[in-house]
Amino acid sequence: MVGTAICRQLFVKKPKTITIASLRRKEAESACKDLHNEAGSVKLLPAWGNIFVRKEFKNLTHKEILSQRENRLLLAEDVLERTTETSFQKSFLHQLIVDCQPHIILDCVNTATGVAYQDIYSVGLRVLQGLKDVESCVPGSELAEEVERLLASLYLPQLVRHIQILYHAMKTVKTQSYVKVGTSGTGGMGLNIPYTHSEDKPSRVLLSKSSVAGAHSLLLFLMARTPDAPYVKEVKPAAAIAWKAIHYGDVQKNGKPIPLYDCRIEDAVQLSGKFKTIGHDEAKPTGSNLQGAYIDTGENGTFSLGEFTAITTAQQMEFITPEEIAQTVIWEIEGGATGKDIISALDASVLTSTYRSGIMRNLAIDKMRKLIKNNDDGSIAFELLGPPRLSKLLYEANLLKRVSSSIDGVLAATPQELSDRIAELIGTNSKLRSQIISIGIPILMPDSKSLLRGPFVKVPQDPRQEIFDATPQTIDLWCHNGWVDLRVSNMEKWHRRLHELVGTMDSPLSDDSSSQWLRDAAFWHRDEPLDEGEIVGWLFIHEEKGMRMK
Repeated sequence: MVGTAICRQLFVKKPKTITIASLRRKEAESACKDLHNEAGSVKLLPAWGNIFVRKEFKNLTHKEILSQRENRLLLAEDVLERTTETSFQKSFLHQLIVDCQPHIILDCVNTATGVAYQDIYSVGLRVLQGLKDVESCVPGSELAEEVERLLASLYLPQLVRHIQILYHAMKTVKTQSYVKVGTSGTGGMGLNIPYTHSEDKPSRVLLSKSSVAGAHSLLLFLMARTPDAPYVKEVKPAAAIAWKAIHYGDVQKNGKPIPLYDCRIEDAVQLSGKFKTIGHDEAKPTGSNLQGAYIDTGENGTFSLGEFTAITTAQQMEFITPEEIAQTVIWEIEGGATGKDIISALDASVLTSTYRSGIMRNLAIDKMRKLIKNNDDGSIAFELLGPPRLSKLLYEANLLKRVSSSIDGVLAATPQELSDRIAELIGTNSKLRSQIISIGIPILMPDSKSLLRGPFVKVPQDPRQEIFDATPQTIDLWCHNGWVDLRVSNMEKWHRRLHELVGTMDSPLSDDSSSQWLRDAAFWHRDEPLDEGEIVGWLFIHEEKGMRMK
């Protein structure tokens, strides 16, 4: 409903093409058909399918996916496994973005509803009952199936995977803007919302939806702080959205008419003993469907006059029209200051680094350096922050400092000499060796075969296994992710890194003493003992592309 309203306002701007995507084919094609006469020269293309699942599941309902064991396992795998290029290619959302190559994405999908309304509570309760059945040796327990359903219904893994796929796809095609029409989950009401799902008040499922909506907003906030992401905005209506159409006729639920039944007085059920909520034969179909005057509010459902009047009255949900939302979205795309962008509001209200902390950082570093000197001990990495790659890089930089002192000293030695010196140091300094391996960081010796390690290692790690195939390829991966690597090839890599760093000092603008340069030659003191923390921080910015932009 909001997406259609946005399309109408976009027609005035005359974009070349608009792809209108919806869950169902009928909806996407109907939207294109309804808008055709208004589109003018704008080409409208329909697309359809579930953007939260892999391509082969895109036209299946969630119930249909979960009905097959193979599908349940694949769905759980898709949200729980680590992301790879292959896993991105499996996603329908990724395929949709790559195929359309959009400059701007306007996301009006109620993501929180799509993720949270799988009702983890009901599945969790069935798993709990299954466990009790197993304990009681009840034949025919369906625990295994319910566990699979639970794994395939976890909210946050699905939301996180959705954001990962979205970001990767937009980065791939260089999307410029992403605007999300989000939700508060309660139509702007609080925990006292009086009507939701006939559950406890407030509804757990509804609060899960609001929780997912909030988590989604914060993930978009992080995306907006990512240098290679598109410009990210979110408009979050906090009222009921209405309306799409007003008609008289069959009232539908889940796309199907609601059949009418009748139960005569003489067929009344006698309340005694057990009461079943479904399956009784006393109610007889009348052959007709429920009909009435209704207002179609799009995703929120079809309401009667009484329902619409009740929820939109003052001090209830009230309501906002899709055209008003669309206008706000268009203004935001054009750079207007609507004051209604959630991401900007978060940006303006979060506490960030301060001038005071900048001064006190040096005081903290000086105090720690004095303690290190007085106790004749190091303070390199404890592997409490993570990831293991941070500890690995810090220790490798520290080892280079121990054998060659400065940046110039490291570059003056050959990679072979560095490898030999560090290997000798590791062999003779048991205290240093112990500190490294005891935090879960192994040390690979120059021969590529000998590994010094403690009782546990941080890399590789997989909760499903403890034994891994050690091939040249996997060893290289483990060294990259969290092993101190004493091989000559790694010393060559450090040479390249430091040459690149020195290159930033020796640029034609190195004599520029303005505030333009954050880290100049004076910052690095290349002929003094290198600072492993600053060097690894620089690597995270330039090599890992992990720079903070605000």
